[in-house]
Amino acid sequence: MRRTYRRPGQTGSNRKIVIGLVVAAVVGGGIAVGTGLSSASTACDGMDQAIRQNQQFIAGQRANPNSQTEAVIANRQAVIDLINVQKKQAGCGGAVAAPPAPPAQQATKPPAQATKPPVQATTPPAQGGNGGGDVVCAGSTVTLSGEGGAPAASSGTHPIGTTLRVRNLDNNKSITVKVASTSGSCILLNNAAFEEVREPGKFLIRRAVIERVG
Repeated sequence: MRRTYRRPGQTGSNRKIVIGLVVAAVVGGGIAVGTGLSSASTACDGMDQAIRQNQQFIAGQRANPNSQTEAVIANRQAVIDLINVQKKQAGCGGAVAAPPAPPAQQATKPPAQATKPPVQATTPPAQGGNGGGDVVCAGSTVTLSGEGGAPAASSGTHPIGTTLRVRNLDNNKSITVKVASTSGSCILLNNAAFEEVREPGKFLIRRAVIERVG
């Protein structure tokens, strides 16, 4: 005659309760991980965009070199290397592929277009500017260059020494900085300047007003 043995203290009901608790724990863990991934993705996207902007600027410099090209490229590459370190520390994966070099005859077009945004600066102040300067680069997003030092900016649209004011419409914070170096964007803020206006945990200002004040 076959005998059936049961572990002491574990009835059919007890086994169902244990299984139910394990399923609940797995589902709960999935929710926590999902939330963390969403926040990390936003930060990683902002840093990837900053890398792409610097890569585009480097490609343009190589297509139309001048006496300062090597020094400028070395500076931009150092910025990219620093952002990659920040990506690694934040747990971001995947390298950002460098864009193809533009043809030499096309590399001169962006400087010719750099004078157009100030012409459009008479209407945007009613849409978010504070009236203290000319709104430039309407619709541009703002991210960080990865450079250290006192609050400053880099720009491929405005010459070194230009004073720009950046306002984040999502938190109404603003900062006024001078352009201290060149980049491939209307404006990139260095680390200190970006900290003054960004929202916690975000590496990109999507709703920004950029004004030329000096």
